[in-house]
Amino acid sequence: MTEAVLRSLASGCPLVPRLSPHADPVQDWLVGQLDRLGLPLDAAARRRLARAGFARYAGRLYPDATEPDLRVLAALFTWFFLVDDACDGPGRPDPTGIRALRDGALALLREGPRARHPGFSGPLRRLLVQAWREPRRRMPARWRLRFADAVADHLDGVWGEAVARSAGRPPGVDEYVALRRTTSAAYVSYPLIEFATGRPLPDAVYHHPALRRLGELANDLLSWFNDIASLDRDRATAGGHNLVLAVAAERGVPVGTAVELVAARWRTEMARFTALRAAVPSFGPALDESVTAHLDGVTNAVRGTVDWTLESARYPVGAGR
Repeated sequence: MTEAVLRSLASGCPLVPRLSPHADPVQDWLVGQLDRLGLPLDAAARRRLARAGFARYAGRLYPDATEPDLRVLAALFTWFFLVDDACDGPGRPDPTGIRALRDGALALLREGPRARHPGFSGPLRRLLVQAWREPRRRMPARWRLRFADAVADHLDGVWGEAVARSAGRPPGVDEYVALRRTTSAAYVSYPLIEFATGRPLPDAVYHHPALRRLGELANDLLSWFNDIASLDRDRATAGGHNLVLAVAAERGVPVGTAVELVAARWRTEMARFTALRAAVPSFGPALDESVTAHLDGVTNAVRGTVDWTLESARYPVGAGR
């Protein structure tokens, strides 16, 4: 049932799909690079990583990035997914371990590769050191702080979810939607638009209410699509942290009915997203091209997540591809 709903949402999505021509070569590079970093990947794990297609995901969100920049973006994406795998599911690190990972990663992002933290070492640290090298060299300090703040917000959300799960307390719908906006890492992907395009925005523009609301809607759209795709896994491991499960519990309806309710809400928010995008005001000739590049990137984040989810072996719907 969920596959049919996902494909229905994808076929009705008005956003245009994009894909970098460098995506597949970068995917080949990525798997070899992770081997060189000493990640403990056996043959089966290496195949799963290759079939997940994290470079294709980055290539859908940043289709105009150069091949070297797409390597950086794919490595950052892989780091976040590996962190997600380390923190998710039964028997994963407790909130204390997640907090240590957060503090170590933020020390590295804010202070540089010489920063050390006892809770953050090994291959995950080496991967982030390598992936962060070029953005740290090339981007202005205010952008680096903005990116680090987004990572902090994301990992705080991951920690908060772990606390709630360890307490056995499933969230209500409104609480879940707010928390999901942090755990999705969409807000981490938005600053990377500026790295990929070479068009950093002033803080006043980046945080303008029109752009913030559009980014929030995009985050909801890609997160809720992902929740439908990962429903079977989340029923077993997430302790109610899935929008479908939260809707089913709060409204007292079967999970199948909740899937349809979430899909209907997704369609409504997609219509709102396209209307709000069309209504973003001009910021003047000196900034409008950069703003358009940002809006295109946020749009790609939604459409790219839809398309990647349907092709990636990370989710059951794409497992046979």
